Amino acid sequence: MDVRKKIEDLEERSLSKFSQLAKNSRGRKNSDETCDLRTVYQVDRGRIIHSKAFRRLKHKTQVFISPEGDHYRTRLTHTLEVSQIARNVARALLLNEDLTEAIALGHDLGHTPFGHAGESALNEIVPGGFKHYEQSIRVVEKLEKSGKGLNLTEEVRDGILHHTKGEWAHTLEGQLIRLADRIAYINHDIDDAIRAKVLKSSQLPVDVMKVLGIESNFRIDTIIRSLIENSQNGSLAMSEEVTKAFGELHEFMYEHVYRNSAAKIEAVKVPDFIKILYDYLLKNSQKWPSDIRNIAEAEGSERAVCDYIAGMTDHFAIQLFESFFIPRSWDL
Repeated sequence: MDVRKKIEDLEERSLSKFSQLAKNSRGRKNSDETCDLRTVYQVDRGRIIHSKAFRRLKHKTQVFISPEGDHYRTRLTHTLEVSQIARNVARALLLNEDLTEAIALGHDLGHTPFGHAGESALNEIVPGGFKHYEQSIRVVEKLEKSGKGLNLTEEVRDGILHHTKGEWAHTLEGQLIRLADRIAYINHDIDDAIRAKVLKSSQLPVDVMKVLGIESNFRIDTIIRSLIENSQNGSLAMSEEVTKAFGELHEFMYEHVYRNSAAKIEAVKVPDFIKILYDYLLKNSQKWPSDIRNIAEAEGSERAVCDYIAGMTDHFAIQLFESFFIPRSWDL
C-alpha cells in the first residue's frame, strides 16, 4: 500500500491553492529513496527531530542565561512553541502543515550557546561574520550525520534560511514561520521576564494590552485569530490594529528586557568567554574532535572552530572552558 501517494492525493484535494504540495517539492540536493509511508516533508520532519543538533537545543539559552528554575524557556521549548503556533495557523489557512512543522523544528538548529549573546560574540570574531540562520543551514547540509547532512528538501532549507531577516521564504509556509517565531518569543519572553522579576505585569503598555490581552494565552490567541482572518490571496497579514499593537510590544520588550542590564547581567561575560575559547581552540587543534578536524581540512581552522563552538550547549561550553583554564585539585 502506497500511503504516501494517498497523503499526496489528499493534500491536492484539501489544501489551499497557495500551499506547497509535497508532490511538487523542488526536491533534495542529493537523490534519495522515496518513502512509501511519508511525504518528503514528513521525512524531513523526522530527520530533524532525530538529529543531534535538535537534541542539543534543550541545553541552549533562549533569553536568560543559566536561570535558576525549571520553567524558563530553552531554545528547544521555544522551537516547540513556534511549531505549535505555526501549525495552528497553517491548518486554519489550509497550508501544508507537515512543511510548516519541519521548518519550525529546524529553524534554530544553528543557534549558539548563550543565545543571541553567543551569536553576537561569534559574529565579532569569526572571519565573514556569523548568523544563526545561516549556521542552521550548515547544520542540516554539512554538519549532521558526520558531514553527510540531513539532505532536506529545498522548501524546508529555504524556510530555515529566511526565518528571521532579509529575503522572505518562497513558500507561505516558510513565511509563516517568521511570523510564528516573533509571536512565540515576544510572548514567552514576557512570561519569563515576569518570572525572573525583570518585568512587572503592571509595566506592560496599557494600550497594547487592551488590544492583545493581558495574559499570554489571550495575546497569542488574538494575534493568531487576526492572522487567520486577515490573510488572503496568498499573503499573510494581521489587522492594522493588531499589527500596530504587536509592533509596539516588540519595541517595549527590546527596551525593557532584551537590552535591560538586570536581564542580561550574565550576558556581558559571554563575549570574552567565547573569544578566549575560540582563540585557545584555534591554537590547540589536538583538543578538537575528529569531525571538527575533517572540517578544518576541507574549509580551514577558523570555520571548524566556529562550527565547534556554535554547536555547543551552554553546559558543554562551560565545562570545556573550565577544563582548559580552571586548575583542578590533585588527588595524591
